[in-house]
Amino acid sequence: MQSLTGIWASRHSEELKRGITIKLGYADTAIYKCIKCDDQECYCTSPKCDKCESETEFQRAISFVDSPGHEILMATMLSGAAVMDGALLVIAADEKCPQPQTREHLAAVDIIGIKKIVIVQNKIDIVSREDSIRNFNEIKKFVKGSVAENAPIIPVSAQHKVNIDALLSAMEKYIQTPERDLSKPPRMYILRSFDVNKPGTQVEDLRGGVIGGSIIQGKFKVGDEVEVKPGLPIREKNKLVMHELFTEIVGLHAGGAAVEEALPGGLVGIGTTLDPSITKSDGLVGSIIGKPGTLPPVLNELTMDVSIFKTIVGSQEMEKVEEISRGETLLFNVGTSKTTGVVSHISKDRLEANLSIPICGERGDRVAISRRISGRWRLIGVGVLSG
Repeated sequence: MQSLTGIWASRHSEELKRGITIKLGYADTAIYKCIKCDDQECYCTSPKCDKCESETEFQRAISFVDSPGHEILMATMLSGAAVMDGALLVIAADEKCPQPQTREHLAAVDIIGIKKIVIVQNKIDIVSREDSIRNFNEIKKFVKGSVAENAPIIPVSAQHKVNIDALLSAMEKYIQTPERDLSKPPRMYILRSFDVNKPGTQVEDLRGGVIGGSIIQGKFKVGDEVEVKPGLPIREKNKLVMHELFTEIVGLHAGGAAVEEALPGGLVGIGTTLDPSITKSDGLVGSIIGKPGTLPPVLNELTMDVSIFKTIVGSQEMEKVEEISRGETLLFNVGTSKTTGVVSHISKDRLEANLSIPICGERGDRVAISRRISGRWRLIGVGVLSG
């Protein structure tokens, strides 16, 4: 199978007017190169060149995770960013930059550790040349000193397919497919889970639950026995206990096709023998799937080294972050999992918290820390698991 790269796309548009996208969206495409066209104009997404209609050469497959842009869905956005190799930071040319959620998304990219970034200045078709240049300069000023300071800014009109070739060229140059370690035990973060059976399906025709996500190491094959952790939450004696699940891979889908073996990068669909009632409605989102006995431990509490921001990311007024207090409830994102926890210990650079829902994690994992402010979770810091 050719290289498959995962790219995260954050949207900063007026989603409330259209109805907010609550779930992560994702799609696959392929990048082709025309051998006759010049430089950046040679890239397209079809086997035949859009400009000269010559045959093109396949370069690689790309998976996009489309994360919701609205600030009230920050936890969902962080889950999407956690599995990606690079990011497209989409900024509308008809809005002043930065919008509060733009600041929040750039901070999230930095927290998760994404270094490969391309900035997309969209909607240039609905603003004047002068306003487009003014917005371009606002973007440059905004990203100065950040992880995206040297990221290319590509003006595009998605509606009219203007500069899409330039965007594909930038993606090829700045978001290369990373080296993968296939010798490690396979492991995948779960982003979505489904029941694919239609209502009324007969028992003998039922298909097992389907899991979607991104492999971060190793490789999976059809027929592999796998484990899902933390797995299924069950309340026992007024306490939430996680039960790991064991299943067999009966099908794999990657790059838009059924495959016998799936490698890291991009998005993978895994057909299992799990009861579909367990996987329906994203019931296993936040879990990890891998070879039995190789997954990180299930944690009921977190201990981490922390760095608290000076200001609340995403707030219009850039309010100061108040000190975290013992007994406070915070939201933690680790990988694709999210859980709240009550702070049991806090010092200058160390935090401990008891979790409401156990998660999988290990030393060195990065943690996004959010506080509920005015009814919304806002990013206030970052942590690294230390024990």
